[in-house]
Amino acid sequence: MLYDLRRADVRIKWLVTALLATLGLSYVFGALMVALYAGFTPQHVAATYAGPEMAMPMPPETTVVVQHPMSMTDFDKPELHVVDTDLLIQDTHVHVPMYGIIAAALSVVVIGLSLSRRLSLGLIALLFAAPWFDFAGMWLTKFASPRFAIVTLAGGWAMAAGYVIVAVLAVHQMWLSKERT
Repeated sequence: MLYDLRRADVRIKWLVTALLATLGLSYVFGALMVALYAGFTPQHVAATYAGPEMAMPMPPETTVVVQHPMSMTDFDKPELHVVDTDLLIQDTHVHVPMYGIIAAALSVVVIGLSLSRRLSLGLIALLFAAPWFDFAGMWLTKFASPRFAIVTLAGGWAMAAGYVIVAVLAVHQMWLSKERT
């Protein structure tokens, strides 16, 4: 084994713990953002990505004010957030490299855990495959069929599961189990 987090210097354990806490916080806010804009059901994800293109270019070059009467029931309707092709390109450009860096950082933690080679390889594969499924689902939902929204949801849940597995194992092995002698 290249290194063993159970026997690592307390500074390495603290670094890994701080990294996991920071990534965990970002995952919580990521989930909140998904809840606000896309939802956690195939129907909501499909409406977000397979919906019509935005009528206004982003960012707008001018400001237009339109006034029209609204009833109180109009305020009860949920606002639909639609991701057009331009925004999907922008999101992919920003998120996919970051997900790769996060998967790599978590994979370095996995390498330091006392796991079988097979389990380590499977966990590393999960950490990298999950975001691919997440974004593949978005693109397939937009251009192939709304049914692919389930792929996006599976990828997102797999990312969360991969993080939780790594975090729980790492914290347990670093802080709660006895060091091997």
